[in-house]
Parts: sequence; C-alpha cells; structure tokens
Amino acid sequence: QKFNMAPKSVLMVFTNNDKLGDTGEQTGWYLPEGAHPHAVFVKHGLDITFASPKGGAAPVDLGSIDASKDDEVSMAFNNDEAVKEKLKNTTALKDVDPAKFDSVFFVGGFGVMWDFPDDENINRISSAIYEKGGVVSAVCHGPVALVNVKLSDGTHLIAGKEVTAFTNAEEDAVKRREVVPYTCEDKMQERGATFKDGGVFQCNVCVAGRVITGQNPPSASKTAESVVEALNKQ
Repeated sequence: QKFNMAPKSVLMVFTNNDKLGDTGEQTGWYLPEGAHPHAVFVKHGLDITFASPKGGAAPVDLGSIDASKDDEVSMAFNNDEAVKEKLKNTTALKDVDPAKFDSVFFVGGFGVMWDFPDDENINRISSAIYEKGGVVSAVCHGPVALVNVKLSDGTHLIAGKEVTAFTNAEEDAVKRREVVPYTCEDKMQERGATFKDGGVFQCNVCVAGRVITGQNPPSASKTAESVVEALNKQ
C-alpha cells in the first residue's frame, strides 16, 4: 500500500548569513544540525529541498566542521559532492510554493539569528504549511525562525505551545549572549510560548502537535525523527 504513496517532502532551510553580528567572526549554519536531520530524512525516503532566504550559497559555520571532525555523519555530509552542489545553489524562499511541501525544517547555527526572524517568506511558508496540516520544525537557533510567524487569525504560531531552542544558559556557556540580537528563549517566552529547558547541551525535543523544536546539536537527530513520526501520522 505504502509504495503507491508519493514520498513526504521536507523543505530544509539554511542561513545565508556568515557574519557573527559585528564581531568580525565567521558563522553560518551549524554542520551537525544540517547533517544529522538530513541523514534521518534520507533514511526515511523523504523528498528533500534545500532553501535559504536569498537563495544561492548557504555558508556553513567553519568552526562547526572542526568541532565535528569525529562525527562520521557530519563528515560524510560535509564531504558529499552532491550535497555541496545543493548548498551552493539553494532555492530562494520567495520562489517556494508551500503547497508542495509536507514539512519545513529550519537548520540552526548562529547565522540564522540575523536572517531568519524577520523574513517575510519564512513567515508565509511556515504559516501556510502549518495551516494545511503540515509540520513546522527547527533545531537549536533554528526555532528563531518561528518567533514572528502569525497564523491567519493573527495569533502567533508558537503562542501557548511548548517549545525549545538554544537556551540562555547555553548562550552563556559559549559566551554569545551579548553577541546575538536577543536570545531564542527570551523571544519565545515573549511570544507566549512555554519554553522548556532540557539542561545545557542535553538532548531535548518538544513536540507540540505539528510544531517540533529541538534544543541544540545533540537534539538534531531526535528532532528529525520526531518530524518523520508526525509526517507518518498524516
């Protein structure tokens, strides 16, 4: 029976931003937060599209390559020529028709703090996918994509939902709280979400119906597995 069904689809969204605020440091998307979910989606046969706010090149945080050198899944993703080509040529979000996707997954990394929250296409795509019964998901700093998403009734998508993201304690642990425009935790609470802190660099995933968020890099695989489970219920 299942073989007759078209595969479920996921729009994986990466940052275009490689600047860490005004520090002069390089950033981007965080390697394991792209690599591990991608591996899960591939394993489950999802149809995957890479996108970014502006389209074109999506820069990886170079520090995350070095930090992941003992992580086989991340290294395989980083060295995959087909993946590299896709990351150089991501689809611009303005060209994305949300009707064609069953889910959206926002990859984290510090870069997203500057180009995800106020992107009108992120808001358009996320609300449309959610309102047609799809899954909206993100990991680490990726959930900042959701802080300004409003549904057609004018309410915030995350209001009243249990969510997580990179925590204030984690920002402090990596000494970045003063660098980011604001923290995910503060902004999500401001939007009326119930923020769940699973402990510094502990695996923690929140499933609030079809809104699925993961706290940090160790949560990346489990977040993606939860997305697949939610898609399988459709």
